[in-house]
Amino acid sequence: MSKEKKDNTRANKVGIGKILKEKLASKIDKQEVEQEKNTAFIILEIIEYIPNSVVIKTIIKKTTGNVTVSSFDSGEALTEKTSPFDTFIQVIDGKAEIVINGKSHSLNTGESIIIPAHSSNIIKANTRFKIISTVIKSGYDEVPI
Repeated sequence: MSKEKKDNTRANKVGIGKILKEKLASKIDKQEVEQEKNTAFIILEIIEYIPNSVVIKTIIKKTTGNVTVSSFDSGEALTEKTSPFDTFIQVIDGKAEIVINGKSHSLNTGESIIIPAHSSNIIKANTRFKIISTVIKSGYDEVPI
């Protein structure tokens, strides 16, 4: 293959990657600014539903863990992932589908589940919903109380 063709192929791949990244970015809105401290708030009101999107807002972000709140419009999902830490999920509005290691769990408002560390998981929206996600990165050694 000529150098010119290689350069064009690489440019096309970069262009396609950029287009895919832009499309994905338009579907996932991450708001990385922490919630203001020492100020009361209503969790359901700090995040809105956006059509055809997943919105993720950081409540607390520390090196030892984080708390986020997310809204999923109907038909949306996060890509399958695996975390090295346990993740606590609480549904605060609607009904969520959480798939852990291929097993589907349907959670209604007020219900929770812990996604074990090193488990593959997918969060799906058959209907729109909001969740709180808590990851604690420290304390993984068993410590007697």
